Amino acid sequence: MDNVNDSLSRQESKFQQLQHQLRDRWQSSDQFDQDDHDILVVPSVSVDQRELLKVEGFLHYEERLLFSLIRLRNPYTRLIYVTAVPLPPIVIDYYLQLLPGIPFSHARDRLLLFSTYDASLKPLSQKILERPRLMKRIRQALRPGKSYMSCYNSTNLEREISLKLNLPLLAPDPDLLYWGTKSGSRQIFADSGVPHPDGSELVWTVDDLVEATAQLWHRQPQLNKIVIKLNEGFSGEGNAILDLKPLSEVGPGNVSHTQTVAALKEKIVNLRFQASGETWESYSSRIPQLGAIAEAFIDGEKKRSPSVQAYITPHGEVKILSTHDQILGGPDGQIYLGCRFPADPGYRLQLQDLGLRVGQTLAKKGAIERYGVDFVAVHQPDRDTWDLQAIEINLRKGGTTHPFMTLKFMTNGRYDLSTGLFCSQEGQPKHYIATDNLQKDSYKGLMPNDLMDIIAYHQLHFDSSTKTGTVFHLIGTLSEFGKLGLTSIGDSPQQAEEIYNQVVRVLDLETKSDQDANIPVSHPSIPIAWNR
Repeated sequence: MDNVNDSLSRQESKFQQLQHQLRDRWQSSDQFDQDDHDILVVPSVSVDQRELLKVEGFLHYEERLLFSLIRLRNPYTRLIYVTAVPLPPIVIDYYLQLLPGIPFSHARDRLLLFSTYDASLKPLSQKILERPRLMKRIRQALRPGKSYMSCYNSTNLEREISLKLNLPLLAPDPDLLYWGTKSGSRQIFADSGVPHPDGSELVWTVDDLVEATAQLWHRQPQLNKIVIKLNEGFSGEGNAILDLKPLSEVGPGNVSHTQTVAALKEKIVNLRFQASGETWESYSSRIPQLGAIAEAFIDGEKKRSPSVQAYITPHGEVKILSTHDQILGGPDGQIYLGCRFPADPGYRLQLQDLGLRVGQTLAKKGAIERYGVDFVAVHQPDRDTWDLQAIEINLRKGGTTHPFMTLKFMTNGRYDLSTGLFCSQEGQPKHYIATDNLQKDSYKGLMPNDLMDIIAYHQLHFDSSTKTGTVFHLIGTLSEFGKLGLTSIGDSPQQAEEIYNQVVRVLDLETKSDQDANIPVSHPSIPIAWNR
């Protein structure tokens, strides 16, 4: 046992030394990769794979970090991108052709693509580690002292890759991951003095969850609903709603605590799950593995779900990046579908302040790189203000990361802390609407080439002269799942919305033509480049 502990201690020491190299090299989040660097991108969504299964097309979520290819606009940057299955060449071509002022061939020569050729239900990082020859090829491609690794989220798997490649990982130490869980988030909020809903401690059994729920109801007898959350749920898919209205007769003050607990235990098997197809049998089996909490459901006539994103430098400095109003779906508005940038002016500066407090607490614990904080905002009509309650920290990249980074790289603009607006180099404020979940059955069967035909014919592409238009992602999910991601950028919220709606109208029209006539759409097909 002592030998095992010594080995773990040495690995932790080595990992910290590697991360310390980031401090030595750090200039700023804008300039960090502006000199001669190799970047290894491992877009592994290393979360509980059973939870990830609830997200259709999850394997293709590795494509969400393809915005990283825009870093190749720096002619000295080299990028290595690893995926579970090979990316279609036309998808890579699409991203590289977005690069301003860089010849396509020059950028392509500085991009190295690797694949594990493994579509099984394992995190990509695990698949990479299971292939020593692939690890060797990656190691040989990286220049010592001039390379670092970027990932979607940091776990022991990503740390192991970092150690085996002797490569600094620009991400939080996996030992800090607890602070990005539901229960860990609540503790950070309390330590930061950030308002958050009443809730329970972390529990590991159904009986303890029922007891914690009863105690919460006793403290808040006016509650109509309670949210049950798996501690490591993903994109709201691990949330469920407990409706208390049918139980009012056995609520606090009406019967004994024992009777309330008994009624809740009988009712909890009928939770309203946010993930489609979820069952109590499956959900309850996850509680001993992931843990769970009970939290007060926040009601309000005018309610929104904003978020703030920030960055902790390797020196511990916290920088606000953006604010968003999230677009949520599911039976009770718990599942992330997309976002609008920036957040409403009524609370965006308050979001920045609260997000800064959270970041300062995380920085003291040693966290670095991106994090996001989700809130519930309820309008207070008597004061015409918004009450903000923090509900979750994402200690990783998230659904708002790739849209904002797309905006940043495509416009080369800057975020203004004094207004919460992002302005292009010309000083024009920019707005966007983005989603990972434009999904319709009629879109199934559209292949990447078909999408490119449609984009070209209807001029849906991003216009570099006006810096408006749409950038597409998650193209790999389209054919099988009828699902697509996109970021529609405009000079106003209304223009961004219209650009987005135009994309939807065109896709609906094109796929309706396919279904009704069972023949190709009316525009000519773009010739295939055989000698690409």
